[in-house]
Amino acid sequence: MNPAWTIENFLEVRNNQLYINGALAIDLANEFDTPLFVFSEARIRHNIERLKRAESVIDCPLKICYAAKANSNMAILRAVKDAGSDLEVNSGGELFKALKIGFKPEQIIFNGTSKTETELEEAINAGIYAINADSFYEIELIETVAKKLKKRADVSLRLVPEIESDTLHGLQTALLTSKFGMMPDEALTAFRRWQPDDEFLNLCGIHLHIGSQNPKAASYAEALKLLFENLREIDKIGHKLSHLNLGGGFPVNYLRDKSHEQQFSDDQRELFSATLEPFDVLREAWQIVVKTAAAQNATHLLENIELLLEPGRSVIADAGICLTSVRNRKERPLQKSGVESGEWREKAEDSPLSTLHSPLSTDVWLLTDAGFNLLLSMETYKWYYHLISAGRAGEAHDAPYKLAGPLCDGGDVYFDIDGQNRLPDYRLLPENVQPNEVLALLNCGAYSIAQMFQYNGRQLPAIVLLKEDGAIELIRKRDSYEDLLINDVW
Repeated sequence: MNPAWTIENFLEVRNNQLYINGALAIDLANEFDTPLFVFSEARIRHNIERLKRAESVIDCPLKICYAAKANSNMAILRAVKDAGSDLEVNSGGELFKALKIGFKPEQIIFNGTSKTETELEEAINAGIYAINADSFYEIELIETVAKKLKKRADVSLRLVPEIESDTLHGLQTALLTSKFGMMPDEALTAFRRWQPDDEFLNLCGIHLHIGSQNPKAASYAEALKLLFENLREIDKIGHKLSHLNLGGGFPVNYLRDKSHEQQFSDDQRELFSATLEPFDVLREAWQIVVKTAAAQNATHLLENIELLLEPGRSVIADAGICLTSVRNRKERPLQKSGVESGEWREKAEDSPLSTLHSPLSTDVWLLTDAGFNLLLSMETYKWYYHLISAGRAGEAHDAPYKLAGPLCDGGDVYFDIDGQNRLPDYRLLPENVQPNEVLALLNCGAYSIAQMFQYNGRQLPAIVLLKEDGAIELIRKRDSYEDLLINDVW
């Protein structure tokens, strides 16, 4: 029986070893060294096609705008473009990269809370699909820039509708306590102030985003219904919108392999094992909107409307794997973790680990070459990435280890240091893992290389893309020591 983390034709076990799209992971590690990120072009295409299928259950065009913030490597952007997706950017830099790789202006939308006048000039000059305005002040700023350029800007207004979801608090972006968006009443005021024939502003859409890794479909239905209700009020003012933007946030199942699930709280287990099918989510949400529109004799408002999505995690997360080598191993007496020894042992003996590592007398520590400078979410959000042995992928993973990275920072560990049970205390791997063994962190394609940094003077890793034709493409070279100095003036 294949391990639960395997995915047919993508992540597979052959001869006890991990293969990624037919490439032997150990060979990739040997050729390109570790840490190494490996991305699958076929998986990116699969994930975008999965989202695009939802168009068949709504009565309007669907525009998929991949969120570049999740991973804006140029070859990844090219793969996304070639798969038929449009793009959402969040800065002038991401806009520059989007245009450089070949996205057409009408394929691009621009988010962000703190856009500069320069960034707005770049977006208006390019003629992008829409600038998503974050506040009433920003609408005025866009108008000022458009007047200076003597051009008309297409603008969508981002709302903060106070919709709560069951994701992490820091990932909820539709609450009044979040930094994003404007109140719906402010948006209505803007539609009254800038009429449809305004010379410099075309207020053409409304937008909201309820956050990332949402585990329940009801939040999307509530959000789309709210967009429709605002559309109805905007229509009364005299504006005919071209699009509604539902944002992104579709979850990824980080716990396909359930071997660690008992080490999580119920809430964390629900979060990391969330599985929502966009096809089903949008079908349910659209049906609710259609029924609401029919009851209000307002179905005509849904004519000539395009629905936008801004998926990031659901496109790129499971398409990326980080290969890391064990560089050190040590053993220590079992730690008390803040409680008396007898209490801790009683707790340990009641846990699944008691059958895996008995007697619980020592902790085996494995120190890898991948730290939170490469996987920042593991520290900031205590994000879970499933870990396996690349060279012994088919063996039983039932021996517990304490895992840590290479950084000179006590928080650079693969577990919690505050006892909050947000990450497993131990990772399960085959028996007798030794230095130089290659491990694979799964589902780590989103918000990893986009956030990595050179802490401790560590060179950023190489990245390879496995092409659909079987070719292995180097899409980021490993830093040299000289690269650490590239912008220093001395």
